[in-house]
Amino acid sequence: MQIHQATVTVHSRGPGLLEITEALSREVTRSGVKRGLATVFCQHTSCSLVIMENADPSARHDLEAWLDRLVPDNQAEFEHTLEGPDDMPSHIKMALTRTSETVSVADGRLQLGTWQGVFLWEHRRAPHTRNLAVTIIGE
Repeated sequence: MQIHQATVTVHSRGPGLLEITEALSREVTRSGVKRGLATVFCQHTSCSLVIMENADPSARHDLEAWLDRLVPDNQAEFEHTLEGPDDMPSHIKMALTRTSETVSVADGRLQLGTWQGVFLWEHRRAPHTRNLAVTIIGE
């Protein structure tokens, strides 16, 4: 059994979905694992991870718009606003989505479906540097 761990750093430019599939695929190749699991964990509380359609950007835009309507910025009832009006909404959006994803590896490749990609979902309005802990285990 092999274990490969790495940190993938992503630079966001503000809110939205940033595809990280290629970076994860590179780590699978670096690991040498042919059959196993790849897990990515987001080490932050104001962004998240999601597996989403990667062919048509309108699917991602619709998802982003829906979550923004569900949890808008500038809500007067939020106490946690130290870092601005998007502070608490970004934490809620993270809690409603995911901080980790696991994808099977076969033949040395992520076993994503034809239209699937792995995305970092930045919930903050300002650019951020995000660290993702990647662990690949298998043989």
